[in-house]
Amino acid sequence: MSVAQRIVGERLVVLGWGRAILMQLAHPLVAAGVDEHSTFRASAVAPVRRLHATIQTMLALSFGTPAEVAEAAARINRIHDRVHGALGETAGRFPAGTGYSAHDPDLLTWVELTLVESLPLAYETFIAPLAASDRDAWCQEARSVAPLLGVPPDRLPATYDEVRGAVRDRLESGELAVSGTARRLAKSVLHPPLGALAFPWSRLNRLATVGLLPPALREQYKVTWTPADARALDRWARATRTIAAGTPAGLRRWRAARRAARAM
Repeated sequence: MSVAQRIVGERLVVLGWGRAILMQLAHPLVAAGVDEHSTFRASAVAPVRRLHATIQTMLALSFGTPAEVAEAAARINRIHDRVHGALGETAGRFPAGTGYSAHDPDLLTWVELTLVESLPLAYETFIAPLAASDRDAWCQEARSVAPLLGVPPDRLPATYDEVRGAVRDRLESGELAVSGTARRLAKSVLHPPLGALAFPWSRLNRLATVGLLPPALREQYKVTWTPADARALDRWARATRTIAAGTPAGLRRWRAARRAARAM
């Protein structure tokens, strides 16, 4: 089993998606594309549908046959074909009217960096530690799939420490600036319309999303994060790691992961 299959196969790793999404939206051009071309806020269940579709695509990329991997990538690229336009408001260093395209290698690289950094972070926070060699293998596996999604492989670092460095460089470059659009979109991630019906999952999702977010972006999103929140996240993380250690894989992992394990 590859490291990607080990990480992506865990259900609780979805707790890293909120962090990745908010980091992606911190780029004004990504936020504009999502706001103008996505069904992200179309209805109360739209965020849930979008997360489900994203999970299924990630599982296909990680566990699918070569043909299924190619089709999943092609499906993403077809969606990206229609995502292009111009920034409607000045945001950070990007003036109003700046053009954007979902096929822009720089934007694709940023999206990929957020995922490559966030999912192992969620795994280690809520499941179990990873060896440094495993984190690096995860990056190598991501580099092998990246060209199918339009990301030049040389844009993705080869080690996890280098990925973290690349993310840090973007944060410090001034390229990221949380716009009003991004804050509006973030509400659907942090406070989904049906969230009250999913407690305590909604509480854990918010703690994970905000708590794992870089502090600088947390401030730009103007979200509250208190010492009590930090203690709560630590308690939840310790509890989930303990539960994960004693839970059979049949309950803990996605069906695609269980099916792949049986086929080995």
